[in-house]
Amino acid sequence: MNNTIKKNIAMDLLYDVIAGLLIGIGLHNFALNAAFPVAGFSGIAIVLYHLFGLPIGLGTILLNVPVAIFCFRFLGKAFFVKSVKTIVITSLIIDHIAPLFPVYNGDRLLAAICMGVFCGVGYAMIFTRGSSTGGQDFISVSIKQVKPHMTLGIITFLLDLVTIVIGFIVVFKDVDGLIYGILVTYLMAVVMDRVLYGTNEGKMTLIVTSMGQEIAKQIDNYSGRGSTLLKGKGSFSGEEKDVVMCACNNKQMFTIKKIAHEIDPAAFTIIVESNEVVGEGFSDSNKKLEI
Repeated sequence: MNNTIKKNIAMDLLYDVIAGLLIGIGLHNFALNAAFPVAGFSGIAIVLYHLFGLPIGLGTILLNVPVAIFCFRFLGKAFFVKSVKTIVITSLIIDHIAPLFPVYNGDRLLAAICMGVFCGVGYAMIFTRGSSTGGQDFISVSIKQVKPHMTLGIITFLLDLVTIVIGFIVVFKDVDGLIYGILVTYLMAVVMDRVLYGTNEGKMTLIVTSMGQEIAKQIDNYSGRGSTLLKGKGSFSGEEKDVVMCACNNKQMFTIKKIAHEIDPAAFTIIVESNEVVGEGFSDSNKKLEI
C-alpha cells in the first residue's frame, strides 16, 4: 500500500470522525429534546427511539441494511464500501460519544438552526470524500445517477419532507414541530450545497458583441481572467458577431458587465449562475467531487 492510498484512508477516517461528531451533536444534543421531526433515516431512527427506546445509531444501521441491498447496483463497490465504513463510525459516535456532551434545552428555533448547520456541514464533509451515511443518502445518490442535473441538497430536501411528515403523524403531532422540521431540513440542504459547491460558485457571462477582442482585453486587465471568444451569427440579421464567454466570481460580475456596456453599448449580455467553476483561477479539477 503506497503513501497516497494510506493518506487518503487516513483523511477519510478523519473526515468521518469529525463529521460524525457534528452529526451526532446536531441529532442527539439539539434535535432529540427539541421535539420536532427530523428528516432522513436519522429522523426515522429518532421516531424508533421515542417509540421503543432503540438507540439512534443502532436504529440507523438496522434501517440501512435493506436499502443498501436494494441500491447497491446504483452505487458502485467503492462508494458502497466507503459508505458502510462511514455508517458504522457515525453511528457509534452518535450512540457513544455525542451523549457525553451537554444537551441543549433552550429555544426550539435555536436548536433547529444549530442542528441544521451542524448536520449540514457534517453530511457535506462526508460527501466531499465520496462517501455517505447511507439510508436516504444511498437513495439520493442513486437518484443523482439518474437525474444528474439535480443537486444533492435539493434531492435530499424532497426526500426528507416525506420523513418529516411520518415523524409528525406518528410521534410528535405538533404543528410547530412540523414547521421547525421543515425549516431545519431546508437549512440543512442550503448548508450542504454551500459547503459542497459554494466555495467554487460564481457567474458566467455570454456577451454578444461586434467588439469581442476589446472587451476580452479589458476583462483580462480588470480581473486577470482570460475569456473565450466564440463566433456567432444572428439568425435574423445574418450579421457575424463575437461571443465573449467569461467565468468569474460574484463580486467581479458587476464590473465586467459595466466594462462590456461602456465599450459596446449595443452588446447583448447574458449572465447565469454557476454552481461550480473548475479550472485555472478556480478550483483544482483533480479535487472535484465525484459521486
